[in-house]
Amino acid sequence: MPSTAHRASAVPSSLRLLTAALAASALLVACGGGSDDPPAPVAEDTRPQDTRTFTPADATATTFAAMAAAPGDTVAMSSTSRWAGVLNGAAYRVEVPANWNGRLVMYAHGFRGTIPNLTVSDPTIRRWLIQQGYAWAASSYSRNYYDVRAGVEDTNALALAFNDIATRNSRPLAAPTRTYIMGHSMGGHIAGAAIEAEAAATARNKVNYAGAVPLCGVMGDTELFNQFAAMQVSAQALAGVPAYPTNRFADIRTLVTSNLFSSFPGIVGAANAPITPTANGLRYLSVVKNITGGERPLFNQGIAYGGSFPSAYGTFGSDGTLDGVLLANVLDTTGITYRIDNDAAGSTALNASALDITPAADANRLRRDGLRWVPKVNGEFRIPVVSLHTLGDLFVPFSMQQVYRQRVEAKGNGQWLVQRAIRGASHCDFTVAEQVEAFRDMVAWEQGGARPAGDDVLTAATVAAPTYGCTWTRNTLGPDDTPTVSFLRGLITSTGPTGAGACPVTP
Repeated sequence: MPSTAHRASAVPSSLRLLTAALAASALLVACGGGSDDPPAPVAEDTRPQDTRTFTPADATATTFAAMAAAPGDTVAMSSTSRWAGVLNGAAYRVEVPANWNGRLVMYAHGFRGTIPNLTVSDPTIRRWLIQQGYAWAASSYSRNYYDVRAGVEDTNALALAFNDIATRNSRPLAAPTRTYIMGHSMGGHIAGAAIEAEAAATARNKVNYAGAVPLCGVMGDTELFNQFAAMQVSAQALAGVPAYPTNRFADIRTLVTSNLFSSFPGIVGAANAPITPTANGLRYLSVVKNITGGERPLFNQGIAYGGSFPSAYGTFGSDGTLDGVLLANVLDTTGITYRIDNDAAGSTALNASALDITPAADANRLRRDGLRWVPKVNGEFRIPVVSLHTLGDLFVPFSMQQVYRQRVEAKGNGQWLVQRAIRGASHCDFTVAEQVEAFRDMVAWEQGGARPAGDDVLTAATVAAPTYGCTWTRNTLGPDDTPTVSFLRGLITSTGPTGAGACPVTP
């Protein structure tokens, strides 16, 4: 059970194993290829996650369907080589165009939940990659749950196996001249962790990525879960039950929710009714806003119809082990200050009453057999990174980009990170055009071009401006945009101009 107190101090974690590991490994996060075979594993503690069984949904697949043709294609989508299989318990897909340009893109999918079946996702910019001559590969990972360690290792293992897979399928290829990585949500965490110096020193499968594009990523690693916990303890305090054990939220969920909302999907009111805050709930939502990135456009739309806030609310009650990925509580709210808009006295009272959750010592320490169980995104990389985030996202909120920028700047690597705010209302609801532009600009930068432009994510007045996020928002939809993105963009742009590059001022 997490340790709780009123505004207690945080417990420091140990980094005693990292110094030797980094000393033994050069900073490998530059352009290039693979590594020697991984060392033999060292015995470690056993977690619930280690006892679970996962199985590829289609373990016998050897290929997969080509994309349907679309207007504007200059390369026949059916002309690609497409291979599927299983590697170290993880399903995979690999696609190589006939006119391969020698570059490989590794794609990391998002959180799959706690189901036992392992499935692969194609990159959202798959059509563009093929049309431009890029090969891509994607792993299901060998485990579900929030297992970023498995995601990094299995994605890297697949990158290292790329040439063997091609050769076995009668298309011998030269080694990739560049390997890039991109991913959504948890996959953004995977992409961010995979390029870190710590991964270069401690991962069993090492890949030297040339550039990365994390999309709506968990770029603060465990800080995301700290923010979820902060949302919970502030909700409990405002609803009048601040001291109730946080890992027993199910006992008081209806009481707390009905105090803050007159309707909330699946808890209070009709299941299909919109989220409707009470007067106290409006105070609470201002706290949530300030925890997750501060005043910004699209926050209200994220609550009203973005769909990601109930997912964040659904994390309440965690014991801090991330469902057994860890053995002890990692949650830490001691560094979070709660602020109710226009209510200094209420903010002071809330900070005095809200429980502090403190982590167990070394809950996510360095391991002796490879990566941490929740790999860190420390900001220690020296390759081009272009990161996107939607402003209305409340499941992986915009604050993750602020944490990322702070960490990268603290390590002196700010020149390698470009961040862009997108005016989307929900989690990862980018248009394909926005993602293509980010990837294309990252590659041009990596190939010797100028550092691309991005957004300031830290200056509060800048982020709060009504037009923030306009620069990189591309509302024009293409054949590969999903109905969900089309629906959300339609709502967002209904009060203003639409079209390529247009940006309405949304209240």
